[in-house]
Amino acid sequence: MSARFLAPVIQDNPNGWGPCDIPEQFKDMPYQPFSKGDRLGKVSDWTGATYQDRRYAIKYQSTFGSMQQYAYYHEEDESTFQHVYKTNVPKPLYQRGRYMRNQRNLKNQRNQKGQQMQVLGKGNKRDFGFQNNKNWQKQQYQRNRWNRGGHPPIKNRDASVTVRPEWKVIEEMDFPRLSKLSLPNVEDPKDLYLCGSLEYYDKAFDRVTVKNEKKLARINRIFHKVTTTDDPVIRTLTKAEDSSNVYATDAILSTIMCCTRSSNSWDVVVQKIAGKLFFDKRDDSEFDLLTVSETSSEPPQEEGNSLNSPRNLSLEATFINHNFSQQVLRNDGNRYKFEHDNPFLDEDEEDEVAPVGYRYRKWCLGNDINLVARTEHDSVQAAPNNEIQFINIKALNEWDSKHSGGVDWRQKLDTQRGAVLANELKNNACKLAKWTVQAILAGSDQIKFGYVSRVNVRDSTKHMVLGTQQFRPMEFANQINLSMDNAWGILRCIIDICMKLPDGKYLIMKDPNKAMIRLYDIPDNTFESDEEDNEKQPDGEGWQHRA
Repeated sequence: MSARFLAPVIQDNPNGWGPCDIPEQFKDMPYQPFSKGDRLGKVSDWTGATYQDRRYAIKYQSTFGSMQQYAYYHEEDESTFQHVYKTNVPKPLYQRGRYMRNQRNLKNQRNQKGQQMQVLGKGNKRDFGFQNNKNWQKQQYQRNRWNRGGHPPIKNRDASVTVRPEWKVIEEMDFPRLSKLSLPNVEDPKDLYLCGSLEYYDKAFDRVTVKNEKKLARINRIFHKVTTTDDPVIRTLTKAEDSSNVYATDAILSTIMCCTRSSNSWDVVVQKIAGKLFFDKRDDSEFDLLTVSETSSEPPQEEGNSLNSPRNLSLEATFINHNFSQQVLRNDGNRYKFEHDNPFLDEDEEDEVAPVGYRYRKWCLGNDINLVARTEHDSVQAAPNNEIQFINIKALNEWDSKHSGGVDWRQKLDTQRGAVLANELKNNACKLAKWTVQAILAGSDQIKFGYVSRVNVRDSTKHMVLGTQQFRPMEFANQINLSMDNAWGILRCIIDICMKLPDGKYLIMKDPNKAMIRLYDIPDNTFESDEEDNEKQPDGEGWQHRA
């Protein structure tokens, strides 16, 4: 019998290529899509519905659907399986991070064990236990850094003054409560005494840009930062103004009124003498130093003599502010003079003292509280209508853009000045608020900001002026969300608390690490020496309690 050859049926597809009909042997057979990169399930899984743990249920699940009828899974081939082509196949949940987490935990256990076992080999000076301990500490630091999103841990801030055991806490005022206080409709102040002289502002600095920068000059002039009870004018006003019962300076008032924005610790001495309150700063305090990046999410934390330690940055900012405020003045001998001379001026140092205009003003805060404060102007300028405008001049400084918000002034200042100012408002909210309050208290018409940057980020002695900007104080207060009603409310609240206390000496201090201020009752001789007591008793009328 001869062999027979059956010719296969060849389908003719006139409109293209490939079969145009399903072959007879494949009819009525379900189709499962398949490719080498797909994970397939088991041929049949009779226990699939009984899995309580989701990880095992998904393990035997096909890429193309849940528990499909004809899915299968080759467990033996899985270990040697290699993709023919690259594709991104999502891993099942039981493979995502579980292995890495177990390995990390195992590694931590080994490091901890190595920390406890310090082995010293003979003739070998290397301490293996110490080495493991260092490695473990480094890994802990990196792990904590990763958990915080890459930010270093914020160190505890130091208190501005050491609290002694004998000091008694009278009151604690937290910032959330203080921020809700309000004293609206404070009457306009009354000028009591005007003294000093002012130089005119050089408008050429309004045209300074990044491309036309100017070097910050060193100008050696004396700045008087006299506290309240050392001010001869205030001493005179205590006798002349019988109705006034609270005395302070604009720097002290602005610190109290903007306390809810502060992060660093500060302190103010309060003396109550014959029913009158005197707000003072300590003689040896750093009250007048400007803070840098105080309210930043990553405040400077370097220690010692580092260029960017908080104290060195404060000294640099104060140095810049003093020099800039004098460099922008026209030193041509033309001055605007008030009625009286500078009360802190010695005859032999007239040319060495920075020109300042002092305005002693009186506010009525209600409830028989009358406040007298010394306020300051830094300069004057002629308005377009030839009226005299009083100006406060301040300097913002850039120390390292990589550590202060990432906004490079030389790239952004000319084109995106709003972004630069917004970054400064975030990092120095308290300092800017205090400057604004001081300008409002003094009745200044304008507040001018200078943008001063280091020539080199590693050198804090050379700076360039990159630009200036001016605002009306009340408009700028609204822009930075500074409420004067709230500021007056905070001050009035603290005055009311102090007025209820007996005569004596007290201390207001911002807690270094908490959002609150505390009022302490301190002995009368605190912060004083016997020599000071003998020197500062002009008329024997209660001035023996000077801070």
